[in-house]
Amino acid sequence: MDATQVIIRPVVSEKSYVLAAADKYTFRVHPDAHKTEIRQAIEELFEVHVVSVRTSSVKSKPKRRGITRGRTRAWKKAIVQVKPGESIPIFQGLQGLEG
Repeated sequence: MDATQVIIRPVVSEKSYVLAAADKYTFRVHPDAHKTEIRQAIEELFEVHVVSVRTSSVKSKPKRRGITRGRTRAWKKAIVQVKPGESIPIFQGLQGLEG
């Protein structure tokens, strides 16, 4: 699998910004990707050294709009910790927006 197929997009949330201050970055990843593939993809795309990778599967939630019922999609999330002093530039412009 190519690095651009493994990493889908960064997760933008309050919790991910708090983690970014501690050099931990959150990404939505391909459901079949394992930790080694995620580590290699992050190192290739952003030219940083990865210390650890934690993954979790986000379950789907029931949603309703009027009488129509459905569920959101299930997806996989990875929290990647980089070496101290290194950073991923996607999150850098957003750091100043914290309260």
